[in-house]
Amino acid sequence: MTEKQNTTIYQCPICHVNLNAHDKSYICDNNHHFDKAKEGYVNLLPVQFKQSKNPGDNKSMVNARRDFLEKGYYQPLVNCIKALYLKFTNGEGNFVDAGCGEGFYTHQHNTESNQVYGVDIAKEAVKKAAKKYKECQFNVATLSHLPFKDASVRWIMSIYAPILEQEFTRLLESNGYLLTVTPAPNHLYELKSLIYQDVQKHNIDKEPIEHLTLVHQEQLNYTMKLNSGNDTLNLLMMTPFAFKATEAIKEQIAETENFQCQAEFLIKLYKNLNNKKPSYLKE
Repeated sequence: MTEKQNTTIYQCPICHVNLNAHDKSYICDNNHHFDKAKEGYVNLLPVQFKQSKNPGDNKSMVNARRDFLEKGYYQPLVNCIKALYLKFTNGEGNFVDAGCGEGFYTHQHNTESNQVYGVDIAKEAVKKAAKKYKECQFNVATLSHLPFKDASVRWIMSIYAPILEQEFTRLLESNGYLLTVTPAPNHLYELKSLIYQDVQKHNIDKEPIEHLTLVHQEQLNYTMKLNSGNDTLNLLMMTPFAFKATEAIKEQIAETENFQCQAEFLIKLYKNLNNKKPSYLKE
């Protein structure tokens, strides 16, 4: 494990040259310094890339997601995507979770033959991830300027996060993979029905990837039985429609036990079959 942690694929987010580990800091050839926090993560988000003082999920949202995920409600999703990862890579190569949150999905892909990186713009989420999952490397960064070298990553995972094909393609090595997880039509339909009078199913027609090759697609669907109102509230806090829920609805949810709700995920796996960079990456 020591050897894995001492070898990184980081590049400086400011000048884009190699970023090398020096004790508790990372320093590039142009002498830009980035210190490792006491929790173990590295903040690679320059102030010019921030759009607000504290971008990303706040502390309460991060805590709600961790509490919910650690109950195992989404473990079937982890089992599915991890099986794909092992099937197509044998658990080897550099792995990047783009939009890692508090690291629930990230750490479960760690093997003896890979190095796992988690990236998120939310400092509170990354802090929790790094403190708990020491076997992975976590950093604060924006997905539009990922702090990794070109063609250095075997597998990129994007779960409910912005899918930025151009930046992801820059990172992927030849024959590398991008796995995306997005909501399928009936995802959380019953929960949405508590909030909206006219419930709209998720639209899956839009294709965010144009240049990579789709090699696998599936929908995972199962019914969750949420054991407590607090679990259901935590699930609500993970969603964008939490902001539409009134206090009366939240109180109703808090008092409801054994709430049943569909989980339905659309899983797509793309491969970088082009040995040459697509035209939009050429300068």
